[in-house]
Amino acid sequence: MPQKRPASLAAVLALVVLSASAITSKEPVAPAPEAAGFSRERLGRLDAVMQGAVDEGRLAGAVTMIMRHGQLVHLKAYGCQDREAGIRMKTDTIFRVASMTKTPTSIAVMMLMEEGKLLVSDPVSKYIPSFKKTTVAVPAPANAPAGTPAFTVVPARREITIHDLLTKQAGMGYPPRYLAATYAPLDLQTFYFAHKTEPMRVVIDQLTQVPFTSQPGEKYENGFATDVLGVLVENVSGMSLDKFFQTRVFDPLKMTDTSFYLPKEKVGRFAVLYAAQPSGGLTRAGGKGFQGQGDYVDGPRVAFSSGGGLLSTARDYLRMVQLLVNGGELDGVRLLSPKTVQLMMTNHVGNTYENPGFGQLGFGYGFELTLDLAKSPELGSPGDFGYRSAYFTRYMGDPVEGLSAIFLAQLSNYGGTSDLHYKWRSLVYQALVQPAKSGTAATR
Repeated sequence: MPQKRPASLAAVLALVVLSASAITSKEPVAPAPEAAGFSRERLGRLDAVMQGAVDEGRLAGAVTMIMRHGQLVHLKAYGCQDREAGIRMKTDTIFRVASMTKTPTSIAVMMLMEEGKLLVSDPVSKYIPSFKKTTVAVPAPANAPAGTPAFTVVPARREITIHDLLTKQAGMGYPPRYLAATYAPLDLQTFYFAHKTEPMRVVIDQLTQVPFTSQPGEKYENGFATDVLGVLVENVSGMSLDKFFQTRVFDPLKMTDTSFYLPKEKVGRFAVLYAAQPSGGLTRAGGKGFQGQGDYVDGPRVAFSSGGGLLSTARDYLRMVQLLVNGGELDGVRLLSPKTVQLMMTNHVGNTYENPGFGQLGFGYGFELTLDLAKSPELGSPGDFGYRSAYFTRYMGDPVEGLSAIFLAQLSNYGGTSDLHYKWRSLVYQALVQPAKSGTAATR
């Protein structure tokens, strides 16, 4: 028996070495926030506001993270990921990021463009034939006589292009009330497809059989456009979208906790979704569907929604944001060229995109853009980018400052009950006390 002890000791030491390696493999940590140009005292304001929202019952929990010049400035969890079970929020908790799925989808399309497999000016029908001829519903005037049909159907004036999809100018908005009955047989729950038992290519082909909400190129409109891009990526690459994302984007960027559906071994890290109540307070969202806990754990796992289906963590998602901040490269891995990223960060929608209450913004390929601080009264830089989601998550990237940051919570029906994810942005920027010199790019 004594002879076996060295082998056991060796096994223990091996485990210790592996654990130490896992710890040191995380993002570099700034010796102090000041080393990355941030004030420790001012970051305390961010902590106080987030913890205050938890203490007041406006949030069950949240995770916030800030990176600058490749250094981790701030990473903190607040409250609970499951309030009823008493499970504390952790920095590696997994969240539904919904519309923030649009950013990696745009990256995937541009990667295929760089490989010569498509042009953003191409008609979508070149890759999805059902888009060759589409129609548009024209609503009846408000003063139309009684008995007038709610809408009339006319042909689209031109084909929808990939550029239209990337900029949400495809005329494929989520159906307004006058189209609700027409879309009802398709069982479309806005951005949510996790309950579907057929793949997205079938869903998208069905969608072309109903009239769309506006003419191609007419206006910016939130809707199904990005979900079409996911099917396009599959048809062009010959890979399922989940496999393309995993092998071409997530694995190269070391995004180990991002997926469309939750692996069984990670269920214990999944944040519960809560619903804000008009009278104040939160309730645990009931059932499934997009306003419930969803079908991410035990659903069909067939439909990969490129418009709103991903799950991710703060660390994972910020690696992708930092890739864009760096002009398409991260830790020696280049997914896009700087010129491609420049095109993605160009406003393609004129003055048609406005975030109510927060001024005139631009929209590029998959995210909103700050164009002019005088017209967008939030702290930031001209050229910063980011996006939000229906589940109360938000990210931002600032190439001028070499900055990326993320706010993750799980809250539905928040409507006008909380502007916390907007205050979060100001709290990040107010803590930056050594900004880049005006007119200069950040050092990478």
